[in-house]
Amino acid sequence: MRCVFVQFRCTPGKTYEVANAIWDREIVSEMFSTSGEFDLIAKVYIPEDQDVGYYLSSNLFDIPGISRTLTTMTFKAY
Repeated sequence: MRCVFVQFRCTPGKTYEVANAIWDREIVSEMFSTSGEFDLIAKVYIPEDQDVGYYLSSNLFDIPGISRTLTTMTFKAY
């Protein structure tokens, strides 16, 4: 499994709806609300045999109320 962090900017007033919809899909291991440019951040484990972009687009990015995302890939540092 590959770990990525996905940040979500939500349409004003839709953050709780987006957060609930993300959580209901049962593919994030952790999710937090954040301050700054983005409203939410989620930790997602991508199966090794899946393309990261396709997996996220197919499973998360179609949720209404998401206006922007930022995906950060992680790599083993040691």
